[in-house]
Amino acid sequence: MAKELKDLTKRSENYSSWYNELVVKADLAEQSDVRGCMVIKPYGYAIWEKMQRVLDDKFKETGVQNAYFPLLIPKSFLSKEAEHVEGFAKECAVVTHYRLKTNEDKTGVVVDPAAKLEEELIIRPTSETIIWNTYKNWIQSYRDLPILCNQWCNVMRWEMRTRLFLRTAEFLWQEGHTAHATREEAEERAKLMLKVYADFAEQYMAVPVVQGVKSETERFAGALDTYTIEAMMQDGKALQSGTSHFLGQNFGKAFNVQFINKDNKLEYAWATSWGVSTRLMGALIMTHSDDNGLVLPPKLAPIQVVIVPIYKNAEQLKAIDEKVEGIVARLRALGISVKYDNADNKRPGFKFADYELKGVPVRLVMGGRDLENNTVEVMRRDTLEKETRTCDGIEDYVKTLLDEIQDNIYSKAKSYRDAHIYECDNYEDFKVRVKEGGFFLCHWDGTAETEAKIKEDTQATIRCVPFEFEQTPGVDMVSGKPAKCRVLIARSY
Repeated sequence: MAKELKDLTKRSENYSSWYNELVVKADLAEQSDVRGCMVIKPYGYAIWEKMQRVLDDKFKETGVQNAYFPLLIPKSFLSKEAEHVEGFAKECAVVTHYRLKTNEDKTGVVVDPAAKLEEELIIRPTSETIIWNTYKNWIQSYRDLPILCNQWCNVMRWEMRTRLFLRTAEFLWQEGHTAHATREEAEERAKLMLKVYADFAEQYMAVPVVQGVKSETERFAGALDTYTIEAMMQDGKALQSGTSHFLGQNFGKAFNVQFINKDNKLEYAWATSWGVSTRLMGALIMTHSDDNGLVLPPKLAPIQVVIVPIYKNAEQLKAIDEKVEGIVARLRALGISVKYDNADNKRPGFKFADYELKGVPVRLVMGGRDLENNTVEVMRRDTLEKETRTCDGIEDYVKTLLDEIQDNIYSKAKSYRDAHIYECDNYEDFKVRVKEGGFFLCHWDGTAETEAKIKEDTQATIRCVPFEFEQTPGVDMVSGKPAKCRVLIARSY
């Protein structure tokens, strides 16, 4: 075992430490000198780029176009939608001055008091306000609608307790913002984007998710409805992995975005917003990875196949190089990303452990005997199983194997999740069991008071009213009052 892995905490011993160590040891990200902010390293960013590319294509298939809006938002904009400003006020970073100057002893710089802004600017925590202030110049008639915009950008939400990818003060995301002529069209768009997120999570990330609608308390600030996908991590906690919001006419009214409808009457535009962030990286890591390191779904792995030679001398290496060259070319012709690591600065054993740590789905190893026998050793990262295969047709075998790995890690994650979803009708039982993790389907009377008591007693929250489970009326396990549906309750990140 390579040195990097000797000190990796086991999941069973301390899941939180395992996660934090793995992010750093696998070269995904590290803490920066700016408190609460992270540096995403090239290997981590390569995964995020793959996510971006797939999602961007999926958005555009639905008619969405990319745009860009300012990082800085006038403070007065946030005051225009009451719920919105209340939801974000405590997380805002504020720009008050526009200039520095050299201090008196010439040893550094200080804020120039003469450079105070007339109106403070907020570093965007989200962009509804600046975008809807812009949309009022774009929208006059129903013929100007819908507007379907998305931007890839960074946002800032001041966080005191941070964890790489899961919760940082600055993070990367996409935020879609759409304007519509009718309520029905806006609601349909919000639900459509949730489905896009769910399909991406399951088909590409291999992460099973529960789709649902948030309770009023858990809604996005300023939304009439927030739709969510909730994923279960290996410790049984929930991770909100994407949200889509039906904003009604709240922002249309706040920024006076009116249009002449088909009946020649003035009406306020209807809105949605929706987003996923680098938090998806955390979901990817915590859903699949093991005590040997990352387990990456092939569809998002920066390197899908690594080939490592084992040789006795330069002559043998040259022969292996020539053999491998053809295999690499044929794999790449099938659209598979391959790395041939014949560098002589690290031992094969170190390379094996390093690529296991980084979650490369398939490893091929060729030694002198393999060269003579026209064979290659194949190892799959998800199960760590090894086998020796002939080189004839190896590229087609590997392509099939990558699909099998993608399906297997999804099935494994889904089996784990499904085994940890419980119906529960007894509050005392719930309070004990929820500490061990899992998703609990419980009847809820619909009141904020009951929701608050559950959170206070157990640190668990109502994640959503799930769509996929049959809803039947019952009795709230906390209040004893009638309940129309079961909600999904869990502890969460």
